[in-house]
Amino acid sequence: MTVGTPIERIWPAPVTGALTDPQLTALYGRTAGPHLRVNFVASADGAVTLDGYSAGLSGEPDKRVFGLLRMLCDGLVVAAGTLRHEGYRAVRLSPERRAWRREQGLAEYPTLVVVSGSLDLDPAQAAFADAPVRPIVLTHADAVPPPGLADVADVIRCGTDMADGTGQADGTGRPGGAGQPDDGAGRVDGSGPTDGTGRIGGAGQSDGSGPTDGSGRTGGAGRTSGAGRTGGAGQTGGAGRIRGAGRVDLVAGLAELRRRGLGQLLCEGGPHLFGALTAADLVDELCLTVAPLLAGAGPGRITAGDASVPRHLPLRHVLAAGDGVLMLRYARDPAETPPAGSAPAA
Repeated sequence: MTVGTPIERIWPAPVTGALTDPQLTALYGRTAGPHLRVNFVASADGAVTLDGYSAGLSGEPDKRVFGLLRMLCDGLVVAAGTLRHEGYRAVRLSPERRAWRREQGLAEYPTLVVVSGSLDLDPAQAAFADAPVRPIVLTHADAVPPPGLADVADVIRCGTDMADGTGQADGTGRPGGAGQPDDGAGRVDGSGPTDGTGRIGGAGQSDGSGPTDGSGRTGGAGRTSGAGRTGGAGQTGGAGRIRGAGRVDLVAGLAELRRRGLGQLLCEGGPHLFGALTAADLVDELCLTVAPLLAGAGPGRITAGDASVPRHLPLRHVLAAGDGVLMLRYARDPAETPPAGSAPAA
């Protein structure tokens, strides 16, 4: 591809000159064993939106790495709220990136994996209906799928209902109302959608999987394009309601994905899914783009949910783009004991 804004490595060993796509691919790479990578962008003071939108935090270098990370993964994991409110299209890659995957012996496209407690999903959404690879939906035992979902996706039940039997759940099994986005999942502070990349604080549009209106925003404030809904948080299509607030078992879900051959996973949010994965000690790596600006008070963080035990994650590299953006990669030591869910289910 034609490289625009240059990206250089400044730590641990500086590399003089702009990094090429093959060099970036080698820096991020794939691991020998099962691996869960999370990818986000934030301002220097920790915000995930700017004026209600994440598009202002992202630029061409971030979009470039965002696309490469998708090329490297076997499965692309996203919360249902993010999928709905950002109007995901089918996850596709450029011909060059598909060719790279074939050369590596990988499937031509990564598999979309949607985490949903409510199953408030639209089978006609292009992410399902136009997918080059049949998507997977991780849910729990008590969830009722909408008509037609099983025709376009594999629905895997890996959780149980909750004792009180009341309410509904979001994309991580967190009670809070059917149709409620994952801490915004494109509307973190309730003010509007993100940039259509499928990730909070998203990276713009690198591979055509998220529609935009030219500004990096999805089809208008408070609505998505292509998801069949125009409402905000809390709306449902009626068919996705569940009999009680169940919880998706992420440990069992990731083990099943790996049993199916999806060993290298990339999570694009939202914040509550990230928080739940962290609490379950499932996160092996965080790729964080830091935009050189102060957003001020108001916007939320890249993670949300219940408090969990702090977990050490060593810094592996620091990249700097010509526009002042930093790209940080944190990852577990490969020799560290594998986290829960890293081994295939028996």
